[in-house]
Amino acid sequence: MDRRSVIKNAGLAGILAAGVAPAVQAQATVRWRLTSSFPKSLDTIHGAADVFAKTIGDMSGGKFQVTVHAPGELVPALGVVDAVQQGTVEAGHTAPYYYFGKDETFAIGTAIPFGLNSRSLTAWYYDGNGLKLFREFYDKYNIVNFPGGNTGAQMGGWFRKEIKSPADFKGLKFRMGGFAGTILSKMGAVPQNIPGGEIYQALEKGTIDACEWIGPYDDEKLGFQKVAKNYYYPGFWEGGAQLDFYINKAAYNALSADYKAMVEAAAGFAHVEMQARYDARNPAALKRLIAGGAKLQRFPKTVMDEAFKLSMQTYEDLSAKNPNWKKIYADYSAFRKDQNLWMRLADKAFDDYMQAAKL
Repeated sequence: MDRRSVIKNAGLAGILAAGVAPAVQAQATVRWRLTSSFPKSLDTIHGAADVFAKTIGDMSGGKFQVTVHAPGELVPALGVVDAVQQGTVEAGHTAPYYYFGKDETFAIGTAIPFGLNSRSLTAWYYDGNGLKLFREFYDKYNIVNFPGGNTGAQMGGWFRKEIKSPADFKGLKFRMGGFAGTILSKMGAVPQNIPGGEIYQALEKGTIDACEWIGPYDDEKLGFQKVAKNYYYPGFWEGGAQLDFYINKAAYNALSADYKAMVEAAAGFAHVEMQARYDARNPAALKRLIAGGAKLQRFPKTVMDEAFKLSMQTYEDLSAKNPNWKKIYADYSAFRKDQNLWMRLADKAFDDYMQAAKL
């Protein structure tokens, strides 16, 4: 079969497998277990782990197998860091900011309020110092990390009552994942860190007053529109939320160079595909939600301004007391400043025009 025929008839994994097949034949058989923080019903975010596992299996000719396990099958949804660190499993797929209670620095690995968007975060990881800095940070936890998907900018969530000013957050029991809850708590909200598979029940029972997850495609699947009609945007706390693959350091170091390359390539493929799926599927889901009665609303500027002020003050305070945060945030914030200078000339100028154009 000639090269053009291979490219025409094989996907990425097939092409890569064709290129490494001779080396793979000499490799030992490896079996890994990967635990996910996300329920199987959310095929896009949970699916990134499936893509990762399938790609490794295809590239290795089946000799390197990764089995993916939903929350509760091996460990709880939010137990990924401990499980990977302790070697209970070889790998995990999760949102780093779930673990900000261990160290606030984890949050930067996913998203912080008014942080980098998805493109800029990927740029910081792959061509800036992001991956290097986080490899140093995660070494304390016996973890080797790889970017494992991005949701893009998220929605602001579902609210039973309208939000007209920062005062409307006072006493609001709000399901919010990760670190951003520390900012909204300063506005008077009562953040609840509830795993994705348990949010609907809490909202339906009135245990919480509002919730956020990701965006239209997943939100529709979870059914939030059935119990809360006010759908706000943007999710200023998640301008580009990244997921990570966590690999146990000893398990990773035990791999051959070929298998390590497969892990890196598979993670990169899953990283790109996850956001592509969200970007492709969110528009149709949003149309269906609005047709079903969802009331789409933008957060008032007063809410954004208050949250921005509190966020910047929080980052300054953390830099004064947490050396891990200070080291990584200093580089992150400098990168963000330059990205804003560039993006306002390029993407923003183009997007502003196109989104106002009559297509």
